[in-house]
Amino acid sequence: MTIRLPDATGALRAYEPRTEPSVFTPGGAPLASRTVFSAAHVVADPFADVSPDSPAAVDWDATLAFRRHLWSHGLGVAEAMDTAQRGMGLDWAGAAELIKRSSAEAKAVGGRIAAGVGTDQLTAPATSLDDVVAAYEEQLAVVEEAGVQPILMASRALAAVAKGPEDYLDVYGRLLRQSAEPVVLHWLGPMFDPALEGYWGSSDLDAATDTFIEVIAAHPDKVDGIKMSLLDAGREIGVRRRLPKGVRCYTGDDFNYPELIAGDEQGFSHALLGIFDPLGPLAAEAVRVLDTGDVKGFRALLDPTVELSRHLFQAPTRFYKTGVVFLAWLAGHQEHFTMVGGLQSARSLPHFARAYELADSLGLFPDPALAEARMKSLLNVYGVQQ
Repeated sequence: MTIRLPDATGALRAYEPRTEPSVFTPGGAPLASRTVFSAAHVVADPFADVSPDSPAAVDWDATLAFRRHLWSHGLGVAEAMDTAQRGMGLDWAGAAELIKRSSAEAKAVGGRIAAGVGTDQLTAPATSLDDVVAAYEEQLAVVEEAGVQPILMASRALAAVAKGPEDYLDVYGRLLRQSAEPVVLHWLGPMFDPALEGYWGSSDLDAATDTFIEVIAAHPDKVDGIKMSLLDAGREIGVRRRLPKGVRCYTGDDFNYPELIAGDEQGFSHALLGIFDPLGPLAAEAVRVLDTGDVKGFRALLDPTVELSRHLFQAPTRFYKTGVVFLAWLAGHQEHFTMVGGLQSARSLPHFARAYELADSLGLFPDPALAEARMKSLLNVYGVQQ
């Protein structure tokens, strides 16, 4: 059987899907050599009568089931991050509910969880650093009360109000001094969120890096690790080598993750990645291979996934969530391809077709026939008859 898929020019071509299901099953030894988080998406409620401007309507059962799927393969869950459409459909009220529900679920199944702390509850522009700190503190209290490790996310409000590096040192210093447990600091680049241009007080990445390192060096006991999401492997390696002893680097580089996780003679990165949402079972198996010391085997499993990741995260990068949810639907993790905020419309049909082809070639689908049928149903909606 073949399926007709549109290419980048709109021309139709035949593709023959694989018939063998995914070979990656739940269970297996705990991941040992690397700490690995998957940033997880949310499943929308397709029957909610909402508009793109409405608060997110979430299908909580399906959303939590997907987290159990990730935990079953040994991955941690990074909750309420940008993969969950934080700031792109999921507001703070929805994120807070998500954190509380996921925390309870993690405790029930013994899953590892961390969660994003930001300032997105501010409905008006911040007028001072105090406004930013107060917003961070409100969210930090929710996350800590839930018993979840905090991830201090980059703040649009701080980027808008800060006048220079000293303001970042002030805000992060105040937050780290009061945090109950060590946090993860997240540097999210403007390719993921244009409002974060010039974060850490400068558009010069060398200067911004120095400020970032200064924050960490001043509070090494309060920083578990950093998450780098700049899609720049060389810069991540440079920062990794400057970290104080005991502070981890969690790669957020969805373009170069295999080499960064594998590491070099001077160290390696752990992982906190949006691409590990669709790649979860395969990624977990790759890390188990790495746990045995088999770097070549690890790269043999993970390197072929980079083409899919680069496709999903192509510019405009912030819309990668659409491809992530699309693949979750094809894989049978949810019954529909609907997203909060209507974000399912953010990518083109040729983009979806290529994502399907790449994911299928990697053997990511537990039921290839289901994935094919769902891809054909989407093609039919767009007027492509099979």
